[in-house]
Amino acid sequence: MATVILLILLGIIIATVVYVIIIYNGLINLKHNIEKTWSNIDVLLKQRYDELPKLVSVCEGYMQHERAVLENVTKARSQLDSASSGGEVLDANNAITSALRSLFAVVENYPDLKADKAFRQLQSRITQLEDQIADRRELYNSSVNIFNIRIEQFPDIFVANMMRLTPRRLWQIEPAHREDVAIRFSQA
Repeated sequence: MATVILLILLGIIIATVVYVIIIYNGLINLKHNIEKTWSNIDVLLKQRYDELPKLVSVCEGYMQHERAVLENVTKARSQLDSASSGGEVLDANNAITSALRSLFAVVENYPDLKADKAFRQLQSRITQLEDQIADRRELYNSSVNIFNIRIEQFPDIFVANMMRLTPRRLWQIEPAHREDVAIRFSQA
């Protein structure tokens, strides 16, 4: 009888250890998935970062009166250079996205610039990168959400606390980008 009780206790201990290992491995998998999705975003952000000086250079000749718009793009790019934490990188990239929107909106006033082949190619390339970044942001946020839920759920919370895992920050847009855009048609 004592042997049966000992075997049952041993079975419970082994099942508990196996369960903790499964939780641990699942959390490690999620943690590395977040890092992978962030690295995928980083590749695209680096490509966009490298394209920005070319775009500003093409625009400078045409947009002498729009220095502030070009300076905002350059300022946002240098903000990314000085970003050290993940949150600062997110904020700097949101600033670049905002500066690019302003730049592309102002370009509408410069038909010669819009017709410039180099500008069109750069604009197309950056727009393509922005679309890819948006897709990767969605994947990143999904990974972060799953991770944050898992580390707060019972019984995963115990293993997460032992691993000192903390919730990750979702990639969010600037509050100004949530507002409705006013669209006006000029009458000819």
